[in-house]
Amino acid sequence: MGFGRGKVILLGEHAVVHGYPAIAAGIERGVHAEASPAQHDLLRLEPWGLESTPDEGSDEPLSRAFAAILEEYVDRPALDVEARVDLPAGAGLGCSAAIGVAVLDAIDQALGANRSRAELGDAALRWERVFHGDPSGVDNAMSALGGVALFRRGQPLEPLHSNKTLHLVIGHSGESASTKEMVASVKRQLQQEPARVTRTFEGIETLVRNAKLAIESGNLIALGQLLDLNHTLLSSLMLCTTKLDTMCQVARKAGALGAKMTGGGGGGCMFALAPKRDEAERLREVLGHEAFVAEVTA
Repeated sequence: MGFGRGKVILLGEHAVVHGYPAIAAGIERGVHAEASPAQHDLLRLEPWGLESTPDEGSDEPLSRAFAAILEEYVDRPALDVEARVDLPAGAGLGCSAAIGVAVLDAIDQALGANRSRAELGDAALRWERVFHGDPSGVDNAMSALGGVALFRRGQPLEPLHSNKTLHLVIGHSGESASTKEMVASVKRQLQQEPARVTRTFEGIETLVRNAKLAIESGNLIALGQLLDLNHTLLSSLMLCTTKLDTMCQVARKAGALGAKMTGGGGGGCMFALAPKRDEAERLREVLGHEAFVAEVTA
């Protein structure tokens, strides 16, 4: 069975699109997929009840994305691919990348193809470009590989290691926004106010570098403080909604070491860093029924 995991950007989203580093973590909630020979190509996404056939000229992104990844397979039978999605869409958790990785993994297994998880992540960038235009590549890489890693566009992932488990509590704002549109918004700000936005990116890069040291040394208190600062800088780029800000504030008051939005912004998800597992469960209850705990080992 093919699998693509979701991801959380710990620090560095949006700046990473413009060549700055980011730190991401793979989570075990994601997408499972199976592929089998059929009379014609068909992709089914559950529990949404969506079906799509490959068509590179379609107005539907799902059809174009399916066509894009099928292009690399030659002399193959028609395939029926079913993917079961356990991530919210448009929430900043890398749902589209997880689907792409899971579908590719399932097709590889059905056809007996043999490639590494890293190669699988690279191949899924074709899928991601259909949905996001000019993605950084971090979502598909983390979906395939997992763990915690420093990512810079065009460079290999740098895995990070720690003696501490990261207890993350992920909460959904109930709002959604297009990552493609949010990336375009930041790009417009960069064109209109290059000095301000560049300073913001440079500030985010400093936080990422310090967060790398905090993770590797197991200093969760410092990491939490850096998360809070990153959230503030993302707010200055008009990426945070009132709901996301409120959820982060509630989490901090309830004992989180730090909290921030994650992903494209404009809605979607935030996450909080808890000091230990039982505190994470308590924060999950505070953040509501759609919140869940993700434990990440670096």
